[in-house]
Amino acid sequence: MNKRFESKVALVIGATGGIGSEICRKLNQEGAKLSLFSRNDSKLTELDREFENSITFVGDATDLDDLKSAVNKTVTEFGKIDILIHSVGSIVLKSISSLNEEMFRNTLELNLISPFLAIKSVINKMMSQKSGSVVVISSVAGKKGLVNHEAISAAKGGLESMIRSAAITYAKRGIRFNGVALGLVDTPLADFLTQNEMSLKASTQLHPMGRIGKPTDVSEAVLYLASDDA
Repeated sequence: MNKRFESKVALVIGATGGIGSEICRKLNQEGAKLSLFSRNDSKLTELDREFENSITFVGDATDLDDLKSAVNKTVTEFGKIDILIHSVGSIVLKSISSLNEEMFRNTLELNLISPFLAIKSVINKMMSQKSGSVVVISSVAGKKGLVNHEAISAAKGGLESMIRSAAITYAKRGIRFNGVALGLVDTPLADFLTQNEMSLKASTQLHPMGRIGKPTDVSEAVLYLASDDA
């Protein structure tokens, strides 16, 4: 049975998160070589043990030097980078009147600046290869007005605009850009919502299917967009 990613190398930023780790597992099952990037050394080591063909890099996803070092390590080990997946983010649910400047700036750093830097670190390599696929994790808040989502809406709205523009800019160079805009997903990042009965009920009622998302829902969409099938 052919595996979609048997000859592919994927750099996953935010590999140890609830969504990132599931994406890594799916890529591994489909034959990809993995470069795992996270700031959490212990979780990264634990995740790496699951895979036969992977390397790790402990670093800060908002630091361009760390990201460039991870790209260089990946290329040295595997010879190329076919896929970049950015799965770093945060959930800040506050109105403008409740937000302070530090909270707002941190939200932009994690959800907009970090993917920009990740793309910047890898784009020259993909251009030299004349191929590549970039997939970022976004949020429905990037387009839809939601209560107390001002900071995350600003960040994800900017992210989606950037990805749409990059898709046009680099299409003729063989590089594809896509984003997956999520609703609430059952991950450790969302525990403060999913572990609260009232919050979970309210969130579930916003979804026509009567349930919130699961990491496997996201990983299947990401793998399709990252693959040549897309």
